Amino acid sequence: MPPSIDVVIVAYNHYELTDSCLRHLRDQTIQHRVILVDNGSIDDTRARVRAEWPEAHLECFDDNLGFAQACNAGVAAGAGEIVVLLNNDVDCRSDFLEQLVAPLTGDPRVGAVAALMLQPGERLIDSAGLSADVTLGGFPRLQGLDAERAHSERPVLAGPAGTAAAYRRSAWEEVGGLDERIFAYMEDFDLALRLRSAGWKAVLAPGAVGVHLGSATHGHRSAWQRRHGGFGRGYMLRRYGLLRGRRAPRTLATEAAVVLGDLAISHDLAALSGRLSGWRAGREASRLSLPPSEAVDNDIGFRDSIALRRGVYGRRAA
Repeated sequence: MPPSIDVVIVAYNHYELTDSCLRHLRDQTIQHRVILVDNGSIDDTRARVRAEWPEAHLECFDDNLGFAQACNAGVAAGAGEIVVLLNNDVDCRSDFLEQLVAPLTGDPRVGAVAALMLQPGERLIDSAGLSADVTLGGFPRLQGLDAERAHSERPVLAGPAGTAAAYRRSAWEEVGGLDERIFAYMEDFDLALRLRSAGWKAVLAPGAVGVHLGSATHGHRSAWQRRHGGFGRGYMLRRYGLLRGRRAPRTLATEAAVVLGDLAISHDLAALSGRLSGWRAGREASRLSLPPSEAVDNDIGFRDSIALRRGVYGRRAA
């Protein structure tokens, strides 16, 4: 029998995005169950999902509890052997799920599968999973490159992006799912590293294609985004002990360059304040072991890291 699949979608306002996402899921070539988590929407998303998509299981929160907590609740509401996380601003091709879960049925050591996300127009890559440099800086793999480059082996794949990802439920439960201390941004990267540290493999399914509108919920380069992204980075810096040992000089230099660059562009200290808050929060969490070497791309140098961050900052919303 084919494995059972739960597709977990978190929605926060913008019903038109959720509706489009669900319409594309309805055309999938394999069976699945949709679990939609309304994360405190203040528009008519909840009512319209109930009225127009009765087949979707709906979980509701009165307030926005953050992406990690909402996803974890959605996963807990299901029992599928495979868990698929899907942003509500993603439109999938009809064979998306079939392609995405295939690696999990073929190799029991695979715990996570990344999808190929394209930018609107389907010419350029939005992400092909996530990659990590030696400071555990996380980047969308191959972002901005032509779609034909999706099969490139470099940079090394660390794990899937939460935009569209499949996880073996047993792997998800072993590491505890997403870290709910991270409200938004980097929680998928943190999960990818913890899965790799636990011995699970991650692969890319280049045939699992979707179009990601990008930044549709919170806006592009908003202070909210940069502050929460900074929180996740500061939190991980402390949990992985990245400001100690041989990685410390490069890590400090990278963080200084990013914070100063953000200050010059945005004329505020959102990136810095987020990092400081994350650093303080990391004090209450246990230390994590560094991921295995095969999950980190040592060929991403300092200049490359800065350029990759600049590329993320330069991503424009559709």
